[in-house]
Amino acid sequence: MGASSMIILILAALAFAGIAVMVSKIVTKSTTNKQKAQPYECGIPTTGKTWIQFNVGYYLFALIFLIFDVELVFLYPWAVVAKKVGWLAFAEIVIFFFILFTGFVYAHKKGALKWQ
Repeated sequence: MGASSMIILILAALAFAGIAVMVSKIVTKSTTNKQKAQPYECGIPTTGKTWIQFNVGYYLFALIFLIFDVELVFLYPWAVVAKKVGWLAFAEIVIFFFILFTGFVYAHKKGALKWQ
C-alpha cells in the first residue's frame, strides 16, 4: 500500500463525511423553540444551576484508562509476532512498557489516580 492509496483513502473518508453532513442538512427540518434550548438531563427537568463545573480528576482518570486500554490494543499484535521477531520484539515491548510506566508514575505523583 503506497502513498497514493493512503491519499485516496483519506479523500474517500473526507468525501463520505462531507456528503453525510450535506444530506443531513438537506433532509432534516431545522426548527428552534424554547423547549429545544433547555438543557436535557435524562428526561428529568433540571433543578438549580445547570452550568456547574466538574472536577478535572474525572477526566484525567478517564484519559489514563484510555491510555492503558490502547496499550492492550498494541499488545495483541506484538504477542502474535513476538516469537518470529525474537529479542528485538522483547526489547521493543520493554521500552513500550517503560514509557507507559513512566506515564503511570507521573499521573500517580500528580494525584490523578486518587478518587474523591
